[in-house]
Amino acid sequence: MRIYGSGKPVRLFVAGLHGEEWKDTTELLKNIKPSETGTLALIPLVDRGKYVSTLSPDYYSGPGKKILRAIEALKPEIYIELHSYSSQNFEKLAGKNRLELIGVPAYSILKDGVLLGSVSPWIRRKYFPKEALCLSFELQKGSVESRKFTAKMLAILKEIQSRDEFIEFMKKEFPAQAKKAIEDYRRFYGEI
Repeated sequence: MRIYGSGKPVRLFVAGLHGEEWKDTTELLKNIKPSETGTLALIPLVDRGKYVSTLSPDYYSGPGKKILRAIEALKPEIYIELHSYSSQNFEKLAGKNRLELIGVPAYSILKDGVLLGSVSPWIRRKYFPKEALCLSFELQKGSVESRKFTAKMLAILKEIQSRDEFIEFMKKEFPAQAKKAIEDYRRFYGEI
């Protein structure tokens, strides 16, 4: 783990959570510049091993233990996960029936194959207060455009001060996606 800066807000960005996702996500965190305010903690590579879903509590008793240790030590207000997906899994992630099929809301489609959603409800509910910003980005595997767009989003997120500031940014830049994400969050977790 690399830590830049000090003080609040504390931001924790993680990538390469399972399987071969590291091939598309790790470099993004290795190349990120320190934030101008607060703390930026980075875990560019969590695990290259077998794919275990972060939706399963088993993930956090195995490869995800280092994420939990970082969360417990740092108590971040902003937590970002970077994942990657194959195009054949797009519907599983962003399809309308994801809540019924998998038990979590569908990702919102942002731009250049990048999807935005919440992190696993297991970790969200257990480790973060409702005011925390907890996001999961899915990049399209092998897509230069996806990586470039995600790098731009990370540059913004590393300077964001709060969940509410990010919501305002999303409402301005991606109004339809912000509306969907807020509605999904309210339906799934209750009030924002």
